[in-house]
Amino acid sequence: MLKHLTSAALGTLLLAGTAVAQSCADGKTLAEGKLTIATGNPAYYPWVIDDAPESGEGFEAAVAYALATEMGFDAADVVWTRTSFDQAIQPGAKDFDLNMQQFSITAERDKVVDFSEPYYTAPMAVLVRGGDGIDVSMEAMKALKWGVVASTTALPVVMDEISPSASPLVYDDNANVVEAMKAGQVDAALFDLPTALYLSAVVLEGGKVLGQFAPDESANPDHFGMLMTEGNPLKECVDAALSAMKADGSLAAIEAEWLLQATGVPLIQ
Repeated sequence: MLKHLTSAALGTLLLAGTAVAQSCADGKTLAEGKLTIATGNPAYYPWVIDDAPESGEGFEAAVAYALATEMGFDAADVVWTRTSFDQAIQPGAKDFDLNMQQFSITAERDKVVDFSEPYYTAPMAVLVRGGDGIDVSMEAMKALKWGVVASTTALPVVMDEISPSASPLVYDDNANVVEAMKAGQVDAALFDLPTALYLSAVVLEGGKVLGQFAPDESANPDHFGMLMTEGNPLKECVDAALSAMKADGSLAAIEAEWLLQATGVPLIQ
């Protein structure tokens, strides 16, 4: 039908479509006409390249700009800010509209903040130092000494699914787990796959991603959602934009571009 429209009529339709997209967010953002998005300080590869989200490079940075476009914002209207992970998940007012820091959607967190629909389902992966001679099997996983971050979903996965013979050591952030691995205090740690790849390549000398758990084989796969203030009316707009990106394949294309390296890591069986 569009081929029978004049260029002027087609332009009117396109402008109307943009107006509809923009109307959903009107009056719902912190700054009128702007979309304020928070990321980590610093933000890491492959989520954000070179700690520069404004470049649009990296999986979450690229998703952020694609989402903004879908919601009717120009790239110039995206404003970036920084928060810590723990700061963002606390209840109360926020200095951002959305926060993208690989937040796993959990029922406990959802009581005090709002989450968008998932924009990524992350397989969990095992990071070790060295790794020679360790089988990629559940039996071998049970024999390892584990380190986990208490505030992440790694702890219940290690306890319930791996059920190691020795109790895991619990830490307050990823950096301390990695330091424990460097010191030989733990053999292995569980991270989402892209984070494990980054740590093995950049942070942990001799690091290796030993294997991964398939997301669809887990009873509780790790779904990442964009975090918002509890009750934020912008959530409906964000969810609608994400649904459109899933339907037209653009979200999958961004994942393929920025997380393609995640393939090739063997499954733990």
